[in-house]
Amino acid sequence: MEESEFDNILDDWFIESLKTYKDLHVYQLEHPTRVIEWTSGKTVCVAGYAPSKNEILELLLPLKLLADENKVTQRLIFSSTSAGKCHYKLLLFVWCVQGLCAERDFKVAHGGFTDDPVRCLKHIPGSRHVVTNDGRSSDLQVWDLGGDDSDVIRRTGSIEGKRTVSESGSRIAARLSPQPEVLHGAQSSNVHLTELTSGRTLFTLETDSAHPLMSLQFVSDSVFLTGCCNGSVYVADTRSSAAPQLSPAPASSAPSDLWWTDASAGLLSCRIVRLSSSGRAVVSDLRKLGGAVSQAQLDVQSRQYGLDDVTVSWAPVLDDCIAVSGFSGVVQIFNTSSWRSEVQDALPLFEHRGHTVSSQAEDGAPVVVTSHTWHPERPRTLLSAASDGSVHVWDWVDQSVASR
Repeated sequence: MEESEFDNILDDWFIESLKTYKDLHVYQLEHPTRVIEWTSGKTVCVAGYAPSKNEILELLLPLKLLADENKVTQRLIFSSTSAGKCHYKLLLFVWCVQGLCAERDFKVAHGGFTDDPVRCLKHIPGSRHVVTNDGRSSDLQVWDLGGDDSDVIRRTGSIEGKRTVSESGSRIAARLSPQPEVLHGAQSSNVHLTELTSGRTLFTLETDSAHPLMSLQFVSDSVFLTGCCNGSVYVADTRSSAAPQLSPAPASSAPSDLWWTDASAGLLSCRIVRLSSSGRAVVSDLRKLGGAVSQAQLDVQSRQYGLDDVTVSWAPVLDDCIAVSGFSGVVQIFNTSSWRSEVQDALPLFEHRGHTVSSQAEDGAPVVVTSHTWHPERPRTLLSAASDGSVHVWDWVDQSVASR
């Protein structure tokens, strides 16, 4: 793309963004990340996935984002490189109580290094520890994030996984418990609940299949869900030795499709969304996994996808909304309340195009979103990361509500 054409696209997006964002902050990592994990309402952990020697960082969100928003002043700010191109290490939009805040950028709160890639990372609730997996085996690495007396993230231990090697490595889930515990596994036949301090196995999921896992998450204190690459879902209870409940892949699933899964929290109203590599999204109820509550066809690019490429997630405090990324350089928000039991084309409620319009890959390859996550408390605030190393935190405006 010619520089003048790029600048025109950027200018148009700037003007459009004045109406579509309440906040938009941008940070540039030295190397891209596939993991964004909340360690508190103000901090996130990210890590690189290069073949060797990666940073693992805990970032403090821009103080402006955390400030009172009763009275706001809008500013448009960007920094320029010596070549004249916008580099977006500062806020694009600054909303402040009284003028500009002194601290506008992300800050590194704690940091360290790992000799391996980080393909999966999970914070242990109620602790200053995270557990990682390198994607090469099912072994886990345990890290101390540091505290007020140290800004260094240190590796403190490891957990040996099953010898079965999965293409995508282990998935990890954690729950709040008196003793730190992690649920982990590479395939549906080798999921274990392990106590961190002793390494003792507390629970083992036994299934007849050995499909690579795409997701692993607790939906209550004891009930967890495993989403497999073929679209099947297992639901199990760590308190019981009973066989897990199996929900097969959605009907008419193509053999070549990969499926990514996410569940909303809470047993009584837990919904599961399964998204295929061909763009088909299926929503079901945890209590009636056999049928689809609603479904839709998303407009996605047709190409070969890897097991870690796509992310789909329910909004934790915004009813019926999911976010989808990994098909391109865009993060899309969908309102599933308008979906029906018959498959229909779905239009996004909002699209975050910031990664594609603010970046130009040096090798000419298109920028692709590598991960995203919702803020645990702010309804329309998300973080997203892309293959160019950019990390965005953004609070989007629902135009259907704003226009009323």
